[in-house]
Amino acid sequence: MQRVELLNLLSNKKVLYAEDEFNLQSNVAEILELFFDEVIVASDGEEAIDAYDVHHPDVLILDICMPKLDGLEVVKYIRKNNKKVPIVLLSAHTEEMYLWRAVEKRICKYLKKPFNKELLLKALEACSMELADYVVDICIGKGSYNQCNKIFSVGNANIQLSKTESNLLEYLILRASKTVSFDDISEHLWGYEVLNKEAVKSLIKGIRRKIGKETIKNVYGIGYILEL
Repeated sequence: MQRVELLNLLSNKKVLYAEDEFNLQSNVAEILELFFDEVIVASDGEEAIDAYDVHHPDVLILDICMPKLDGLEVVKYIRKNNKKVPIVLLSAHTEEMYLWRAVEKRICKYLKKPFNKELLLKALEACSMELADYVVDICIGKGSYNQCNKIFSVGNANIQLSKTESNLLEYLILRASKTVSFDDISEHLWGYEVLNKEAVKSLIKGIRRKIGKETIKNVYGIGYILEL
């Protein structure tokens, strides 16, 4: 793939960027916004973990030296349950100890500060290639869903999901076979403190029309459960 094609794979993805140096954080975030659908920023390790649990980003870019928890501790937490999400580590250190600890955590790229835009873009290309390798079709009911192009396929028929529909379906996929409440869905999609129950119901109805009614089941008075 050419660079443009690789970076285009990020256009519907979320990135979590954790950096405690404000000026660098601001500058890099502006660049990331050119390529990602959503950029989530954290200023320390604890914020990064909280943001990861809430937003479930597709790519992570983490500084090693941060307050509260360092980047390697954040990676350790994430790798307990997610072995595949591409992670870029940033550090002013070149000591062998840091490099080996990074390798052990299956890091996509390790950038030494200060780095320029070109090096950052190369790191993003590497993340794109990892995503292209592990994003596969997920079998759902009588068809399959491709996370990369947001298409649900049944036989030879391809059905395009909207951005919000694919966002919700992927949220349910992450929690497959577990009950997901109306509150959780509403908060994930819109961040509302007030429950938007009717909007959730309408969205589920639209997804069911595309992927089949039998896959997403009602949990009366609570929410829904996706069975793969």
